[in-house]
This record gives sequence, structure tokens and C-alpha cells, in this order.
Amino acid sequence: MIKRGEIYFVSLDPVQGREQAGKRPVLIVSDDVINSLPLVISVVVGTDAANITRSYPTNVLVKAKESGLPKDTVFLCFQLRSLDQKRFADPKTGKIKCAGVVSASKLEEIDLALKLVLSLK
Repeated sequence: MIKRGEIYFVSLDPVQGREQAGKRPVLIVSDDVINSLPLVISVVVGTDAANITRSYPTNVLVKAKESGLPKDTVFLCFQLRSLDQKRFADPKTGKIKCAGVVSASKLEEIDLALKLVLSLK
């Protein structure tokens, strides 16, 4: 089962405008109860940290050594998307493979950034 705090590589195409495109790391932010149902899964899109020149309160840096990802990644919490579970399966094998995971403290940072994005108290 796909779980909150896990990271997967998924293809985000097709996209429009300034949406992040291509195969990207996404961090699961929806609750595990929702993730266990045949519904969409809410994610925050990541990008290579080398591409981010400024820090914003809606961005959260996750180091490769703490996540299992091949590169340091910035999760762009303003790039919140809901994806069908079919996007998580490898198109060749049909298998779903977790690429990494964030710590509870890093997930708290993500939650704070999401609160800013969504204007939640």
C-alpha cells in the first residue's frame, strides 16, 4: 500500500503551463485511510534541488542521504496534485516501487508549508 511520507517517481504528463512535467519524485501527503481506498492520492511534486535558486516557505529541501533519493530534492508544496493510483505503477512491469521516505520531522515541515499554501490555521 502507498503510504503518507513515501516518495515515488511518477510521470506527471500531460501537463499545462507552469505545472511540473515529466517523471518526477512525488511525496505522498494524503492520509493512509484515503490511500487505502480506490481514490486519488494527494502528492507534493519534487524537483532537483540544484534547479532551485531561491528559498520559499512553501519549499522543503530533502537531502538525498535522509530520503533514499538519488539527488537532493526540493518538494514544492504549492505544486499539490491528486493522482490516480495507476500513475504509480511502472508502465513496463505494473509494479509499484517506493523510491524513498521522509522522516516524521521532515513531514512536519511539509505540513507547515501546506498550511501556508492552503491558508489553514
